[in-house]
Amino acid sequence: MASSVPTPSAADFPLQPDDVEAVIGALVAQLDSYVFPEVAEKIQDDLDQRLDSGGYGDINGGQQLADTLTAQLQALSQDRNLRLHFSPVPLPHIEPQAEPTAEELARQQQASRRRNFDLNKVERLPGNVGYIQLFSFEPPEFAGDALAAAMTLVAHTDALIFDLRHNQGGSPAAVAFLCSYLFPAHPATHLNDLYWSETDETHQWWTIPHLPGPRYLHRPVFVLTSPATFSAAEEFAYNLQTRQRATIVGETTRGGANPGRGFRLHDHFWVFMPTGQAINPVTGKNWDGTGVIPDVKVPTEIALETAHVIALNQLLEAGAEGVARREIEEALPLIERSMHQKRQDLIANLGGKG
Repeated sequence: MASSVPTPSAADFPLQPDDVEAVIGALVAQLDSYVFPEVAEKIQDDLDQRLDSGGYGDINGGQQLADTLTAQLQALSQDRNLRLHFSPVPLPHIEPQAEPTAEELARQQQASRRRNFDLNKVERLPGNVGYIQLFSFEPPEFAGDALAAAMTLVAHTDALIFDLRHNQGGSPAAVAFLCSYLFPAHPATHLNDLYWSETDETHQWWTIPHLPGPRYLHRPVFVLTSPATFSAAEEFAYNLQTRQRATIVGETTRGGANPGRGFRLHDHFWVFMPTGQAINPVTGKNWDGTGVIPDVKVPTEIALETAHVIALNQLLEAGAEGVARREIEEALPLIERSMHQKRQDLIANLGGKG
């Protein structure tokens, strides 16, 4: 077996024909868990035909096999999340559905707490605009109190900006929790569904009727996005966009809507495949592959200033008066100047690269 070869590198790890056949056979069987059964069947037929016709006869390296199969999987499925991985070190046998122990949960919570639950910044911007920068959606059993505190801090602002430009995703329960602050308690709002093909079950996500902090209603909301915005962060933006509850500002997101997990195929190979599908109740589809497309498309670097300017202009148009109006009128030219300077710097940098 390949695992008997001493300490080879990932680039030249040798495989025997039996290893190649074992990996492909395991992959074909595991594709029964793929979220799209019709696509899975097409891939399975193709892999079987290639194997029977000797299509993998020239493969003798671990990374070569992983790259070849990944290219075929993605070409047949048009799903860039479907990927085979190679490890020169033997993979452990881990039960994928095993619940974390109390000790593991405690370690996860401690690590999350040290990062302040990825709640990186909460502040009041000039013109009485709230700003929350969130780097991930930690589970509400970890981050619920911190998120409630953040929403309490911005409760008296006149507009609110969520900065998800560096947010890589996380817990769908946390997405529902934070979205709930932006909708009335009654009637509940249906936010998203997750369909799991392995169990043929659908998990619905709705807004929560009771929250530990004040709701943020009837005021403008903005979400900043970038090509790094991914998964649960994309769901947050998409949920609000489809319900016309927020204006999305920035660049198109990465485009990962269908959750999945890894499956061990062999001592040195595992595959990641989507096993669930997000289904938005408004559109009947999701953002997988396309990403969430902003309402206001601007470079990531000036998304915050752009949203801030739009928010202040909306507040002026809504009839801000007295001290509030004076603050906005003083802040607006300063933010516009900053935005224009950043835009000029971007143009200059692009020119320099040419």
